[in-house]
Amino acid sequence: MKTIGLIGGMSWESTREYYSLLNGEVNRALGKNHSASCLISSFDFQIIEDLQSAGAWDALETHILDAGRSLKQAGAQGLAICTNTMHKVADRVEDVVGVPLLHIVDAVGDEVGRHDETVVGLLGTRFTMEQTFYRDRLARRTGLDVVVPEPSEQDQIHRIIYEELVKGIVKEESLSVYLRILDAMVRRNRVSCVVLGCTEIGLLVKDYDRPLYDSTRIHAARIARFCLEQNGA
Repeated sequence: MKTIGLIGGMSWESTREYYSLLNGEVNRALGKNHSASCLISSFDFQIIEDLQSAGAWDALETHILDAGRSLKQAGAQGLAICTNTMHKVADRVEDVVGVPLLHIVDAVGDEVGRHDETVVGLLGTRFTMEQTFYRDRLARRTGLDVVVPEPSEQDQIHRIIYEELVKGIVKEESLSVYLRILDAMVRRNRVSCVVLGCTEIGLLVKDYDRPLYDSTRIHAARIARFCLEQNGA
C-alpha cells in the first residue's frame, strides 16, 4: 500500500469526511481491519480564510508547498489537497515537492466524462465560481461547457459555506437557498448535471433532480485507488 499525504483543515469538517471516506474505501477493497496508510497536515482554517479574503494567493501557495514538503519528508508518496478552492495554487506542487499530486478537478472531470452529460453546473466558494482556474480545467478535462450561478447567487452560496458549513452547521433554510439557485441555473443554462465543487457542500446538498458529482467523494475514491497501488507500480 502507498502512503498518501493529506493537506487538510480547509475546513476540518470536510477533512473529517475525507478521512472517513478514504478509510472506508480501502477497507472495502482489502477487508478484515485494513485502513489507509495516510499522513495529515491540518491547517488552522482561519489563517487560510484570512489570506483568501485578502487575495494573498502567493502566501497561500507557500503554505501548501511547505505542507507538501513536510508530508513528503514524513514518508508521503503522493499528495492530496483536501479542498477545491486551494487548487488555485496547486500548479507547482508536484514539481516543487517531487511526489504526485492527485488533483481534485482531474478526478471530478474523469468521473463526469464517464457519463452522457452536456452542460455542467458548478457550485463552490466565490473564488472557485468567479475565477477561471477550476472552470477552465474542468472544461478541458470533460470537453463540456461549465457554467456557474449569477453573482448575487454566488454571494449566497459563499456565505453559507463560510458561515455555516465549515462549522458543521446544516440548516434546512440554507438547503432551500441552494436548491432555488440550482433550479435557476438549470432553467438559464440547460444544465444536465451539477458538480459540488466545494468539499463542504455535500454535507448540505445530497439529492437533486439532476446528477450530482460530489467532489469530496470522488476525490476520496481516487485517493483510495492511489493508496491501493503497489509500491513501484
